[in-house]
Amino acid sequence: LPSPPVRLPYVPHVPPMALLGKVTATTFALERPRCVFDGHADASDAVWLAVAFANASATFRNPRSRADVPPYKQLPTARSYMTLETAAAAYSCSAPSPPVLRVGGDTACRDQGRQDPCNGPLPFPGPYRVKFLLMGCRGPKAETRWSEPILLRRAVSPGTIDPAPTHRGSDVVVIASILASLGAVLATAVLGALGAKVWDSLCHQDLGTDAFTRRSYRTHHIPPALPQPLPPGCGCNPPGLCHSA
Repeated sequence: LPSPPVRLPYVPHVPPMALLGKVTATTFALERPRCVFDGHADASDAVWLAVAFANASATFRNPRSRADVPPYKQLPTARSYMTLETAAAAYSCSAPSPPVLRVGGDTACRDQGRQDPCNGPLPFPGPYRVKFLLMGCRGPKAETRWSEPILLRRAVSPGTIDPAPTHRGSDVVVIASILASLGAVLATAVLGALGAKVWDSLCHQDLGTDAFTRRSYRTHHIPPALPQPLPPGCGCNPPGLCHSA
């Protein structure tokens, strides 16, 4: 019988950093196990990811060869499968590689009828446990520990959505209405003040024009000149006629 695989202390886990879509309804991300298998892997070895329901991980049995790898489509009945077959060299310390792996990211797996390993969407919310398994030509050589349970996000059923607004929503609506009313009152006051100012300005302009008109009117009404005495001898020829008149 082949010797049991070496048990490595590494525990797979979801990356701690902020990541878009880190856990969804059908997928989850895992930190890439770099430097974990150095010293145990040969050039021809491959690393697999075993995925099992959390309550079925204790009964999972490592396959003896690649032909015995449980396929993705048997997850509902076998409660586990293996996926993400990758050359062991891709997980070495010196290999440039993405920092995370995506479990369940291959949507084409649902339509595949072949037995090839597939990384298809997870059909149930779980929870799941995962572990990495190093396999050589003679079977498993090393394995990590099982992860902590990973629970996927659940979609909200339309029937559970309350169409009526909650009490907090009503308070928000009331506050918004009050603010809108105050805004309308303030706008009315501002417009009224501006209107009064404009009206007052127009009135002053009218008064100024009327005063100017009246002043101009008076300047044209010059009182008639009083009769001035004629100089002696200016209008009499001969002078005696002026005296007799």
